[in-house]
Amino acid sequence: MNSPEFQEVLFRLEAVELKQVIASLRRLSELEWTALYRHTGFNWEAIDHLKAPNGAKVYSLRLSQKIRALAFRDGEFLRFVSLHPDHDSAYGR
Repeated sequence: MNSPEFQEVLFRLEAVELKQVIASLRRLSELEWTALYRHTGFNWEAIDHLKAPNGAKVYSLRLSQKIRALAFRDGEFLRFVSLHPDHDSAYGR
């Protein structure tokens, strides 16, 4: 979550949106990898045309009805790249 692009959007969220995103991040932190992959609420989807700096696949996941994030797995960590309040913009990068 140290990505400047991620932080730029995070810090501009309205209070209601911020609470939803934080609640989702809290839920994510409690999940094992296998549970995350199976969890239907996050709508975890590979973005085939993007690769992470470590060569891993980049995924889109839903953090609220409106907001998606792009992230990738780095060992035991989920590294967030960006937040997208415009839900569809997560796919066009």
